[in-house]
Amino acid sequence: QVQLVESGGGLVQAGGSLRLSCAASGGIFRIDIMGWYRLAPGKKRELVASIGYFGITTYADSVKGRFTISTNNAKNTVYLQMNRLKLEDTAVYFCKVVAGDSEYWGQGTQVTVSS
Repeated sequence: QVQLVESGGGLVQAGGSLRLSCAASGGIFRIDIMGWYRLAPGKKRELVASIGYFGITTYADSVKGRFTISTNNAKNTVYLQMNRLKLEDTAVYFCKVVAGDSEYWGQGTQVTVSS
């Protein structure tokens, strides 16, 4: 059974940094894409960043230059380094993994940025 375990969320002051992690395990032969989404109150879920198997990355315009997505060598863990956090980055962050025709979601981790 595929599991995604997220960690690293929390409370941080504006301008600070956090690093999110998402570890995938159980029955995935090869992960094609790993990404982070977020859901803020009153807003639609949005893609924050993604990374493909060959390392190609995409970022939402709102986080370019501040966030960095990466994976470990085994390509079964994805990280999101978040720097210069803003109040508007407050949201629940979800990890998503695409493997072939299947996709899997993490349980979400809360990121709260305070002034």
